[in-house]
Amino acid sequence: MVVANKKSKQRQPRALSPGWRCAFRSIVAGAAAALLSIGLSACGGGAIKPASMDITLLGFNDFHGNLEPPRQAVVAKNAQGRSVAVPAGGAAYLAQAVAERRAASRHVAVVTAGDMIGASPIVSSLFLDEPTIEALNLMKVDFAATGNHEYDQGADELLRMQNGGCEKFTSKEPCQLSKPFKGAAFQYLAANTIRDDGKPLFPSTGVKFFEQDGLRIGVGFIGMTLQNTPHMVRPSGVKGLRFTAEALTANALIPQLRAQGADVIVVLVHEGGSTTSSLQDNSCQGLSGDIVPILEQLSAEVDVVISGHTHRAYLCDYAKVNPNKPFLLTSGGLYGTLLTEVKLTVDARTRRVSQKSARQNIVQGEAYTGSAGVVALQPDFPVFAADPGVAQLVARYKAAAQPLAAMPVGRLAAAALRMPHSNGESVVGRMVADSILAATQDAAAGGAQVAFMNSGGVRADLLPDASGQVTYGQLFSVQPFGNTLMVMSLTGEQIRQVLEQQFNSGTNTVDAPRILQVSQGFGYRFDRSQTAGQRVSEIRLNGRPLDMAQTYRVGLQSYLGTGGDNFSIFMQGTDVVGGMLDVDALVEHVRAQSWVAPMALPLHERIARVY
Repeated sequence: MVVANKKSKQRQPRALSPGWRCAFRSIVAGAAAALLSIGLSACGGGAIKPASMDITLLGFNDFHGNLEPPRQAVVAKNAQGRSVAVPAGGAAYLAQAVAERRAASRHVAVVTAGDMIGASPIVSSLFLDEPTIEALNLMKVDFAATGNHEYDQGADELLRMQNGGCEKFTSKEPCQLSKPFKGAAFQYLAANTIRDDGKPLFPSTGVKFFEQDGLRIGVGFIGMTLQNTPHMVRPSGVKGLRFTAEALTANALIPQLRAQGADVIVVLVHEGGSTTSSLQDNSCQGLSGDIVPILEQLSAEVDVVISGHTHRAYLCDYAKVNPNKPFLLTSGGLYGTLLTEVKLTVDARTRRVSQKSARQNIVQGEAYTGSAGVVALQPDFPVFAADPGVAQLVARYKAAAQPLAAMPVGRLAAAALRMPHSNGESVVGRMVADSILAATQDAAAGGAQVAFMNSGGVRADLLPDASGQVTYGQLFSVQPFGNTLMVMSLTGEQIRQVLEQQFNSGTNTVDAPRILQVSQGFGYRFDRSQTAGQRVSEIRLNGRPLDMAQTYRVGLQSYLGTGGDNFSIFMQGTDVVGGMLDVDALVEHVRAQSWVAPMALPLHERIARVY
């Protein structure tokens, strides 16, 4: 600017202040870019806004209360390029991995994509998953999406997980060790879980702000579970709730997040898919699953999608699939075996993400004995020490659960695995189906003639010790949901329709069927190449063809009996009789048996697949 010079009465340039003179010299010298890059003024040491900010997201999913190492291995390539099995998991090691990766970055948010609780081993489940919430608090989680298993015990119990307290909403006693239970220090987000009053069960969104030398960047999070949750949880778990479409819900919330100051948009969604890519490959090769149609409908304003549900690990630069959808898609497998690390660079001028990348950190903590024997530590991968606080927490709850968990139940001469064979049957699945039949076949218990079990409800292998002993804790891990048994009447035709629903009902498809586990004496053939309604044939019960007009008594647990896993025909059952807890039935069945070895497959297949 210029002003009049009183002495000469001529218009003279006004002397610039030292700060302005310095800035002018810097610009003339072409030093502005350099100054921005280092974030300091060469003229006086005062800070100026940096050109960009680096932000790290640490995410995981489908933890399912696995406080102890879950006997899982992650397959990865070592320094020599060979695929090796890396032992992974355990809350204390996950906590240390979070702490170390947090320390490596200046700006960090820790988030999860659902199923932190539910379907948990006994050390967590016996205490209503309170210890898992407490472990997540120690990890300093910021936001958590709800998964379908968060609803296993109903909305009131889930609200207790958030807010704390000792009010009893289930058959188990709350606050057995923590008196009172304080609840989650992190915030659950449930944008598409809507109550009867039209409001979400939890907040839809959350924003975390980061500041650096005068630059303030907001990262907005939208948390959701899969819309199909009502078909995966018993009706009492979702009573009074409805679930809206994932992509449409997220898209509608983006303007709200922008108004709140969110420069980065992250979706935490408990839905997923799978790829054929290797662990650290972001090519999206072979991407498939229910997450894909959600991604195709999702706004291009989304920067990152952290997903879950399928228990698969993947990194995916989705722009390689659809250039109009340039977001990053990740999933961290299951049980805390992986910690996904997302790196974002946010441009200070545009306030948008200019670069993004992701990698999987394997949570290798200790050697363990798996179904294939002892898996050694892999020296080419980091080995995390146990976080002392979380280790102490786990030890406290483990000690409290030990008397019940260690109780001997029966003997097996070999491991019984839940991995399905090509026909969809698994050894453990057949054992569970047989246990349901055994517990319900007496007239007083309902008079069941056949029993069914959903394969997804069988949650663990049975691995006997050196003497062949299996314990209550192991059986609890196989059946952790606390479902009750029931018996109902169905016609032969309705049973046939149930079997057809394995291939054609909701998310049960020909390409991704849900094969029911069936009890001894029942069998059939299936051919996926046939047309809908004609894929199942030769249905037999105790060697005789099933009579389509006759009524049969069917044993199952309450999850299936109320239409779980899209088997809606079970909801047509009549003359329903209730029964004992599913885990109690399994305990009694194993205790009553004297097996030389578990029933092996493919010998004596109950289900025949036509190739």
